[in-house]
Amino acid sequence: MTEMRPPLDGIRVVDLTRVLAGPFCTMLLGDMGAEVIKVEGHEGDPVRRQGTLKDGLSWYFAAFNRNKKSVVIDLKTDAGKELLARLIETADVLVDNYRPGVLAKMGFGAERLAELNPQLVTCNVNGYGSTGPYVDRPAFDFVVQAMSGFMSVTGAEDQPPMRTGLPITDLVAGLYAAFGVVNALHARRHNGRGQHVDSAMANGILSLMAYLASEHFATGQLPPRTGNDHPLVAPYGLFTASDGEVAVAPSNDTVLRRFLRAIELEHLLDDPRFSTNEARFPRRAELRALIDARMRTESQAHWIEVLNRAGVPSGKVQDLAEVFADPQVRAQEMVIDVARAGAAPVRMLGFPVKLSQTPCTVRLPAPELGEHDDEILGPLRRA
Repeated sequence: MTEMRPPLDGIRVVDLTRVLAGPFCTMLLGDMGAEVIKVEGHEGDPVRRQGTLKDGLSWYFAAFNRNKKSVVIDLKTDAGKELLARLIETADVLVDNYRPGVLAKMGFGAERLAELNPQLVTCNVNGYGSTGPYVDRPAFDFVVQAMSGFMSVTGAEDQPPMRTGLPITDLVAGLYAAFGVVNALHARRHNGRGQHVDSAMANGILSLMAYLASEHFATGQLPPRTGNDHPLVAPYGLFTASDGEVAVAPSNDTVLRRFLRAIELEHLLDDPRFSTNEARFPRRAELRALIDARMRTESQAHWIEVLNRAGVPSGKVQDLAEVFADPQVRAQEMVIDVARAGAAPVRMLGFPVKLSQTPCTVRLPAPELGEHDDEILGPLRRA
């Protein structure tokens, strides 16, 4: 029987990234089986010192730097740059999250990299892309959320624009970067050449604007902030049961009829005020009040069971403690404990994509700073 090897087994990634967007990209590549060599300066990735430390380890750092090996190289010195050059010669992929052009100023422009390794796939994770007037601007998730239009459509209609609760633009840029690298590696199998992948925070989040962008292109109108309501259909959102709120998503008329039938309010669709989505939309508050009055007669658990059985997407608004105890989350192995020598295991999120034949796994815990110097750099120094 053929051994089930992870998809990127045999691929070596040199990782010059730090903080979040870049490390998320290289973590994904590591989860897919690549050997990821995290190059750090003597101070290490600043995230090593951020968040809660347990047994001297930042669990924030541990979560985004699993499946990596750490080496220390001082890239401000000629000796350090020469060592990096030798490492690049052995690599398949080079990922950095410097501003565009910084790597070239360090002596590793596109021509030099091609000379060192013609088959190298390079990837830069940045704020606004490698061309255009904002190339040299510093980027941060909060600002990119504002600049991209994402913040303008997030929040309640009568409240100021809001950021998301997590650094979504960093994470999306890292995800697209990993996606781009895998595509470039696949192309290399056919043409034998490396290429450059550019993944910008602003481009990534803009690509997720979905039907809001489509409606703006079609109408020229600016989409309003709608909070938990849907910007195109009604009713939709959070409804009030006897012991709390229930999230319900009747995204079309078929599902809406199932919803209202399940809560014994199907007759509302015969009322001209609510018979079409166009009629319902300006009367969302009125319709919500009628639905809430009915749903307050039973518990969250009752309605979630009734609605899902009827084919209506619904669920409870769970906090993180509830999420991580949820049997579905556990069954999907989205909470994992990663062993660490001499200390308690580190709990972190699992890999979200499930491959039946070549599973993605955690093989290595987050490395100590410079832990793999001898293994990785020793042969290069002796060469």
